[in-house]
Amino acid sequence: MVTADTIVFINGQILNKPANTQEAIEMLSKLSGNTHQVFTGVCMRSMNTTHVFHDKTDVTFNHLTDSEIIHYINNYKPFDKAGSYGVQDWMGLVGVKGINGCFYNVMGFPMAKFWQEWKTHFQ
Repeated sequence: MVTADTIVFINGQILNKPANTQEAIEMLSKLSGNTHQVFTGVCMRSMNTTHVFHDKTDVTFNHLTDSEIIHYINNYKPFDKAGSYGVQDWMGLVGVKGINGCFYNVMGFPMAKFWQEWKTHFQ
């Protein structure tokens, strides 16, 4: 069994999934022009072994205008995404200035690290 969850962390604050449009606006405004961290925790379990690990990726955003934030929220409905954005959609194309670490971790699952951990602990 494999489970995972992702959070966005900026300035000592955890950004989970936004509950509404206002929270999404506030989150994206905080991320705008700043660098934040994306953490994904993963738990792997078999009948005999349990192994837990995490991955961290630094993401830097370009400055976002209010109209870009509203456009994104209205058109991409990021209410199921930690930090109110998906790196794989429009925000990743125009909002993300740089990524230091695993792109797939920002999407929600650090596949390369998962594979290394799997080989080490389950083979």
